[in-house]
Amino acid sequence: MNYDGKVFRGRSNSDNGEVGSTTTFRYRQSGSQLTGEYAGGSIAAGQLLGTVHQDGSLEFLYQHLNQDGVLMAGICRSVPERDSEGILVLKETWQWLTGDRSQGKSEVEEVLDL
Repeated sequence: MNYDGKVFRGRSNSDNGEVGSTTTFRYRQSGSQLTGEYAGGSIAAGQLLGTVHQDGSLEFLYQHLNQDGVLMAGICRSVPERDSEGILVLKETWQWLTGDRSQGKSEVEEVLDL
């Protein structure tokens, strides 16, 4: 699986998360290195850095500034799946490393209609 140039948007999230349906992620991949930028909804600007594993799963650290001006950071593990329509969905398990350090689950889906 290669994520270079792929764009994702929020599909679902735990109540304690900040990613929503208007949050857009733009991924870049070089070898097993993953980088990305994201923004939208309650997130003013964000970045991520991580690793793409052989099975296509992702492990990354993320940081963003939300619309309230609060800097947030966390860690995430994503597993790729295809939904019934064939859309690539990343099923994510994450934890805040700032704030209350709570955990959550989310999904982002590939955007094909750019």
